[in-house]
Amino acid sequence: MDSNLTTVTLSRDVDAVVVPIGNPVTLQRGEEATITQSLGGSFTVIVGGNMYRIEGVNADALGLETEVETVKPQPTGDGGEVTETDLMDCVWTQMKLVYDPEIPVNIVDLGLVYDCQIAPAEEGRGRKAQVKMTLTAPGCGMGDHLCHDVRMKILQIEGIDEADVELVWEPQWDKSMMTDEARLTLGIM
Repeated sequence: MDSNLTTVTLSRDVDAVVVPIGNPVTLQRGEEATITQSLGGSFTVIVGGNMYRIEGVNADALGLETEVETVKPQPTGDGGEVTETDLMDCVWTQMKLVYDPEIPVNIVDLGLVYDCQIAPAEEGRGRKAQVKMTLTAPGCGMGDHLCHDVRMKILQIEGIDEADVELVWEPQWDKSMMTDEARLTLGIM
């Protein structure tokens, strides 16, 4: 095992999800957890030889902290107003903070996000982000969890009041959809 990995003792019972199946479980206080990935505010751990994902809100069980902050889009135009383009750029930036729990590459660079649009919110005020994304494998049980992560990252953006994230299967994902940076990170250039 990688010597740079951190092993901690769980300080309390904590909700987790089995990777890649997606089934919820409760890891028990006192169990040893090896943190294999801590990207995008969630944690992938090995406990008893099995892989689990722990949400950032439960970082304290690992002896860590995470903060949820409101993200303010930066206006790029001369008038100082945040434009739809500014919001869209911010949405894409936030989606780059969502990582596959097994792969140390964000979902945007993996090529999992197929479409993103900004529209008026259904309540008539604010804006709504609409995202279509896929998974690296159709049988992966982590789809709902990744969609939830995308939704939560987008809703941190000031000016976005709703987020609709749809899991789609067409076109089927393949490695050619990854960015060069992702391929380089994974050593498949």
